[in-house]
Amino acid sequence: MPPMRLAILLSGRGSNFRAIHDAIERRELNAEIILVFSNRPDVAGISTAESLGLRAEVLDHRNYRTRAGHEADLSKILEEVCPDYLVLAGYMRLLSPAFVERYRNRVLNIHPALLPSFPGVDAQAQALAYGVKVSGCTVHLVDESLDGGPVVVQREVPVHDDDTVATLSDRILEQEHRAYVEALQKLSGTWRIEGRRVVFAEEEKAPARFL
Repeated sequence: MPPMRLAILLSGRGSNFRAIHDAIERRELNAEIILVFSNRPDVAGISTAESLGLRAEVLDHRNYRTRAGHEADLSKILEEVCPDYLVLAGYMRLLSPAFVERYRNRVLNIHPALLPSFPGVDAQAQALAYGVKVSGCTVHLVDESLDGGPVVVQREVPVHDDDTVATLSDRILEQEHRAYVEALQKLSGTWRIEGRRVVFAEEEKAPARFL
């Protein structure tokens, strides 16, 4: 099969972007990164993309009067490269319902919690404040809701009694790097949406296992 064409959207250092790139280089993921886009100039993720010889584009959202105008120019760039999936890797801009509809079931996001628990900002702090013993990360398709959309992959992380936001965040980030690659591997196959989750054909064919 031809490699998946990925457009990475980021607003910072882009550690998940780098994890995806490295998985492609190791031939663990049949994909190519055709665009790295940021709404902020001079971020580390764009510098990394340029050093790797990837197409990098920046549209500073502060130069636009409306979100619609910014997204219209982003869409023009996306039309040029024709991605299969838009991968949000620390992209700190809410997408409008019109943009989500245009790329329905083609936009992926990762959230540092086991959704639907602890949506929104400071998910790690929310988990610690609540006192949960297990947290993790979720890769999901983006819809119009906050950190909603069908779940693709989740990975669990234990919460230790002496955890801080920083230590828990670091442990979750390690699993984010694995979860995003796993999600893209799965989405390269046959799948469908069933309720609030993504169901994969190969998992339906696998024999049931009981512990």
